[in-house]
Amino acid sequence: MTAGADVLKAALWMSGAIASFTSMAVAGRAISFELDTFEIMMYRSFVGICIVMSVALATGKLGQVRRDNLGLHLIRNLFHFTGQNLWFYAITVIPLAQVFALEFTSPLWVVVLSPLLLGERITPVRATAALIGFIGILIVARPGAAPLEFGQAAAAMAAIGFACTAIFTRKLTKRESIISILVYLTVMQAVFGVVCAGYDGDIALPSMQSAPWLVLIGCAGLLAHFCLTTALSLAPASVVMPIDFTRLPIVAVVGMLVYGEVIDIWVAIGALVIFAGNYLNIWGETRR
Repeated sequence: MTAGADVLKAALWMSGAIASFTSMAVAGRAISFELDTFEIMMYRSFVGICIVMSVALATGKLGQVRRDNLGLHLIRNLFHFTGQNLWFYAITVIPLAQVFALEFTSPLWVVVLSPLLLGERITPVRATAALIGFIGILIVARPGAAPLEFGQAAAAMAAIGFACTAIFTRKLTKRESIISILVYLTVMQAVFGVVCAGYDGDIALPSMQSAPWLVLIGCAGLLAHFCLTTALSLAPASVVMPIDFTRLPIVAVVGMLVYGEVIDIWVAIGALVIFAGNYLNIWGETRR
């Protein structure tokens, strides 16, 4: 198999990830008028449990689910649950392009937080990449030039939640199988969803119109990460991650055509700066 063929396969897998992430955003916005974010996460996790358990049973891998690292699973899934809830909220209150631009700062937050959580060293390249990413955040949010919206803060905090999720996932993959991580992901977040959605004693049942959107969210979330992981197994991150960044213009066009959202020039400029920071970090890691 030639390197060019692997890159082409990686690009095709990434197209699946991009379509999945975009469809999840559209579906999340479609049902946000009927269900709150906790309920969305709860039902999404129920769908995920059905899919993951079916795959585990069909492949005979259910025995790989262990209880050795329950504390680490709990911390990882708390961060992911928090980040995903903030993300679902953000897509309902600010333009989709703005949400995705701020979400792409997640790898840069990994750079900042890894020394604290993993004991990794911050190199000059990593520090420069993080600084460039922070400048990109300022360009997207433009504090002072425009009123700062809570949706922007939610999207930025979601990126931090996803970064912490990635860090603890890195720890878990050294000790656990992928199927074990996915089982605990869906089960724990279903529990979190039930507790948070039901704290007031009122959990809304999805209507017949919302049910297909919930199934789409559950399937798209798992499929997106599977496609992304497969693409990274075929080609280097320096090739795959720039492809992933095409999510931003695609979702900006979707937002314009479906929701009449205006493509903000400052969001585009900020996104390019954030991309530059990400690419610098990838370049530095591949050189090492």
